[in-house]
Amino acid sequence: MQAYCLKCRAQREMKDAKKVTMKNGKPAMQGVCPSCGTKMFKIVKAA
Repeated sequence: MQAYCLKCRAQREMKDAKKVTMKNGKPAMQGVCPSCGTKMFKIVKAA
């Protein structure tokens, strides 16, 4: 899944992506940037 890395300032393919639920109950994806190792986060549409 593509997500924006704030440290690299570029769209990257998220590594080790997993589905998480935010505090407000909405779904999101969380992973790691493959080039710099920073956490990445993307809000996704409910399925």
